[in-house]
Formats: sequence, structure tokens, C-alpha cells
Amino acid sequence: MDRVSGRSGDRVALHAIIGGSHRIIEGSHLLVALGKTPNTNGIGLECAGVELTSSGYVSVNDRLETTAPAVWAMGDCAGSPAFTHMAFDDFRIVRDNLRGRKRSTTGRQVPFCLFIEPELARVGLNEVDAKRQGVDYRLTELPISSILRTRTTGETRGKLKALIGEDDRILGFTALGPRAGELLPPVQIAMRTGLSYHAIEELIVAHPTYAEGLVSLFSNIKPPLERHGTINA
Repeated sequence: MDRVSGRSGDRVALHAIIGGSHRIIEGSHLLVALGKTPNTNGIGLECAGVELTSSGYVSVNDRLETTAPAVWAMGDCAGSPAFTHMAFDDFRIVRDNLRGRKRSTTGRQVPFCLFIEPELARVGLNEVDAKRQGVDYRLTELPISSILRTRTTGETRGKLKALIGEDDRILGFTALGPRAGELLPPVQIAMRTGLSYHAIEELIVAHPTYAEGLVSLFSNIKPPLERHGTINA
């Protein structure tokens, strides 16, 4: 971003250089989020044998155990992804481990939902992540306007997007549109259980619903030769 002009609450514009071209993005409000720091200083954790990371978070293992015996940490103070739903999952992990089960934070999904207009939701890899990690993928996209339900509500802005791996499993999913967050769970179930995208493509979904868009999206997978990302010769 090059500069910001205007006044938040009235009219504001972001001036940026994108792909070598000057772009202006306009809106009514500007939200500046500077992040958060853990409130762990000066509360005596060192007296209890609870160590902190260099960033001030409570040091935990994948079971959310601290360096002190029988002391657990969860949520923001433990450096977990800063979402309420992730803190709730931390609670479930600690609860079940206290009951004798073996649950871990390793490899868990981190769904994301931003409640703007239209809503933005995603889980798993996006294109930037996949290219950075050298992961081969096929890309499928669907305009929100192609979902018939959006035509009855007049909410036709946005897009659905998914990345499909070489083995037909879903690597990631992004939705920008009305009720975007509500579309995550079916995709998350398929990703967690290792199902191929065909599991969603072949569903019979009630009409007219937003979820019909998932069937359309996964029915639009490009042939293997039209994959994106890295290609091994």
C-alpha cells in the first residue's frame, strides 16, 4: 500500500501498486488491526515453573501441557490461532486429555471467517500457500451469481474457489459471498476424512440453497493437464 486518503467513516481510499499498476480501492471505513500481545508478564508464572516463549506466550506442547506438571494452557495465551473457535477446540483437547484420551493440536484445521459484506471464509491452502510449499494442485472457481439462490436474494457478488490435489483430495477452499462461513463444514468434513472432491460433487443438495454452489464448484474440476502450481517433469 502506498498511501491512504480520505476519512474513515465517510469516504476512504487505499492507494496501492499492484502488478506494476496503480490501483485505488475505495470504501466507507478503514479498520487498522495491529494484532495483540499475551498478557502474561508479571503474574508469577516463573514461580510456578511455567515457561514462556520468546514472544511471551505460554510454552505448550501439542497436548497443550505447559512446562509445569499438571498445568495446561489454552487459547490466546498459549499462542493458538486467535479465534474463539480455536480456543474452544483447545478446551476440548485439554478436557479429553484430562479424561485419559490422547488428543493433539497437530494437523488440525483452522477455519477462518471474516464478517464483511460479502462474507469471506476459507480453510486449508490457498494458491499462495500451495505455490510457496511447492504443492501441485488443480483450481476450480465458480461465480456466486451461478448459485441460483443468490438470484432470489439479490446477493450475487463473490466467488467460490477450491484447490484439488493430485489424489483428488481437497487441499483448500475459499468462499466470498453471502453465508460463506456456512459453506465451510461440508468441505471441512471431506478434508478431515480424506475424501475426494467427488464426495461433494455427487451430493444431492436441496434446491434452492447456497450449498448447491458446492456441487457446481466441484463439478467444474479442470482435467489433470490443466493443473496449476509446480509440475514435476
